[in-house]
Amino acid sequence: MAAADQATRNREEARHLIATIDDGRANALLKGAYDLHVHSGPSTMPRQVDHLEAAEEAVAAGMKGLLFKDHHYSVAPFIPLLDRVLARPDFKMYSGLVLNNSTGGFNPYVVDAQLKMGARLIWMPTAQAANHVRSAHRKTRLASNVQLKSSPLLSPLDPLGNVLDPVKQILDSIAEFDAILSSGHLHVWEIWKLFDEARARGVKRLLINHPMYGLHFSYEDIRDLARLGAVVEQSAGLYIDSRFNTYSPQELKEHIEAAGVEHSSIGSDLGQVDNPTPVQGMREVIKLCLALGFSDDDVRMMVATNPARLVGQEG
Repeated sequence: MAAADQATRNREEARHLIATIDDGRANALLKGAYDLHVHSGPSTMPRQVDHLEAAEEAVAAGMKGLLFKDHHYSVAPFIPLLDRVLARPDFKMYSGLVLNNSTGGFNPYVVDAQLKMGARLIWMPTAQAANHVRSAHRKTRLASNVQLKSSPLLSPLDPLGNVLDPVKQILDSIAEFDAILSSGHLHVWEIWKLFDEARARGVKRLLINHPMYGLHFSYEDIRDLARLGAVVEQSAGLYIDSRFNTYSPQELKEHIEAAGVEHSSIGSDLGQVDNPTPVQGMREVIKLCLALGFSDDDVRMMVATNPARLVGQEG
């Protein structure tokens, strides 16, 4: 009950702070923004919007791009079809592959094929990562709301803590295509080992998703990995008025400051039923950041400049 009470207090505080910021100011910052963490459908889990609806809402808000994430298939091969239907060449859509058992796990041949079909981001395992499964079993973080067939727990490391050879091949492919490597839902210790190997193999684009949520990061881990070049993404849904709210507004401020605005990005991590849409979530987290004292330039860096740089849209 204590955790539920705290989440209620978090949501109430977030709503109060969000209400202090003018819509016009937030909408201006949405223009040109990129959301690299969109959970639209179809999916194994119920979704509020499909990929096309998510894109249409983002275009209407003046955003510049979205990246679609599904835990169990890659949207990348469908991006050309979505581009044709949406008919907005100024709006960019991306996707990638999550290395769960349901998509082939640590299979370098699947990764190679997806990169050649346009995948821009390769996530380490999420719902089938060993860290995720253990955390969900404890019912603390990263719990899943869909029950798939049981499958092996995935780690990119062998029992001695060495990066697996197939994972090394995957890292080489990511480097070859200058794609993004995400830490997925690995444990922070696994991420340190993985990112060291990735950097040694020429991977330039490193992304950490919601580090304080189920990945066992310390503030020092965030700071040090950011200094090594990783972009640290915070998930809007964990801080605003959503059913995934876990942290207070003050914790959002602390989580961003641990990495520094210059190394931070914000993605919605939304699209689920009974939650704000991705665009609504981005608008609310922009307001929340402004209410917490981040400047317009700070927010623009986190929702536009840094995510644009990750997907190769620096200009």
